Amino acid sequence: MISLGRYGAWLNPVYDDPSRIDHAVEAEALGYGTVWLGLGQRDESGLRLVEQVLDATGHVVVATAIVNMWTNDPAALASSYHRVQARHPDRFLLGIGLGHPESIAGYRSPHQRMESFLDTLDAEGLPGDRRILAALGPRTLRLAVDRSVGSHPYLTVPAHTLAARRLLGPSPLLAPEQTVVVDTDPAEARRRGREFVSDPYLRRSNYVNNLLRHGYDESDVAGGGSDRLIDGLVPHGTPETVAAALAGHLDAGADHVAVQVLPRPGEGPMPGLRALASQL
Repeated sequence: MISLGRYGAWLNPVYDDPSRIDHAVEAEALGYGTVWLGLGQRDESGLRLVEQVLDATGHVVVATAIVNMWTNDPAALASSYHRVQARHPDRFLLGIGLGHPESIAGYRSPHQRMESFLDTLDAEGLPGDRRILAALGPRTLRLAVDRSVGSHPYLTVPAHTLAARRLLGPSPLLAPEQTVVVDTDPAEARRRGREFVSDPYLRRSNYVNNLLRHGYDESDVAGGGSDRLIDGLVPHGTPETVAAALAGHLDAGADHVAVQVLPRPGEGPMPGLRALASQL
């Protein structure tokens, strides 16, 4: 199994590729063990951005978060994986998932699509321990145990991590993403968090259903989200306070936490990642 370290830097696709390459170089220097590349729905079956980040760095693991199974070709992806693995052995983890039903035309039989996609990766020789599934619900988590190294859930809280660890068992990798705001102004931090969570995530059935399974109710997910929900999904405060919230996932059974920083307007993620580095 590839070692991801305890914490990674999760880089949102709102930043352009050259910026994220620079962010990855600095994140490696700061001591983050993994750089997670958010991809949205883009076709990344050629893994060109992955290869560019690997070329620019020396040892950090690079992971996709995630390659969308509806918008990428699994055979082309496997071919690209072999190319990348040959150039940068044991530094790449393929994160794959289904995305959101509201975002994909023709989103039908998602479990069947995932099984078929994984079957092709198997047939093309892409090892199970070099891929991780974006698994939220119980059915997908069970598939992650059988067909990959583990799960990279997004927009979760430690209660989900605890339940996921119990379902996965002790061995599979559990590497949740956690969004944070490093800011001591609670009103501003909550404003940023609510803006991030309410659109699109509170309009996505898979995320809402997952939140309802893990400690929240209809009043929490209504409108722009309750303060309790926003504070749980996007912890905020001093670097020490935020670091303690991130450690909550480790205490609940995570092996690794991928940290996504919501910056001040006009800034990138690195000021927050720098502030957190000494605490993590």
